[in-house]
Amino acid sequence: MKNEYDDLRFFEQYAQMTRSREGLAGAGEWNQLKEMFPPLSGRKVLDLGCGYGWHCKYAAEQGADEVLGIDASERMIREAIRRNPDERITYRIQPIEEYGYPEEAWDCVVSNLALHYIEDIDAVFHAVYRTLKKGGTFLLNIEHPVFTAGTGQDWICDEKGEPLYWPVDDYFYPGQRKTHFLGCEVIKYHHTLTQILNGLLGCGFELRRVEEAQPPEEMMDLPGMKDEMRRPMMLMIRAEKR
Repeated sequence: MKNEYDDLRFFEQYAQMTRSREGLAGAGEWNQLKEMFPPLSGRKVLDLGCGYGWHCKYAAEQGADEVLGIDASERMIREAIRRNPDERITYRIQPIEEYGYPEEAWDCVVSNLALHYIEDIDAVFHAVYRTLKKGGTFLLNIEHPVFTAGTGQDWICDEKGEPLYWPVDDYFYPGQRKTHFLGCEVIKYHHTLTQILNGLLGCGFELRRVEEAQPPEEMMDLPGMKDEMRRPMMLMIRAEKR
């Protein structure tokens, strides 16, 4: 995962986002995602790409015995330690691809908006399957394939700057996409819906729930939200190891 998040200008822009300032309450997908979590009391939870540590803190608040949050960004981990400390949480600077994934070590693995930065997503799926205990849950939220297949990941607008449509191109060609996000060039990876779902099934996961994020009604009056609802942005999946 390329560390745009350690670029000071990018990080300062990210800090102004609603989800950064308000935590889970400011994340449009949270009302759906929280319903997909399994019971966490007494469990061990691994957060891949933990960012500010919001999901780590949620797991601790739900009674998890041990939580490990890893992120490739030093700035993110410093902010997680500052904002969401807890004696049960350990934060570690480490890329998702480089974690050791010990066999049958975790009850729940969470990854929120991080896996679209990973080129070899199948390798991560296999590693997560290995590190989960039998009956464990893998809960992931990834940028929707329609979003990552967008040309430049931006709207086509009219002469007044009003969005006309969201273009999709090269959908069936997974791989690197260069886009602009928060004023910086960002490298992401497009993965098709077939690649994501069959990748999980091929590891042995059982799919329990698949949802496309829709912000709650109370967020619909925020600037630009109605335009955002014209195309899917996030794909949330709950998979279990049987």
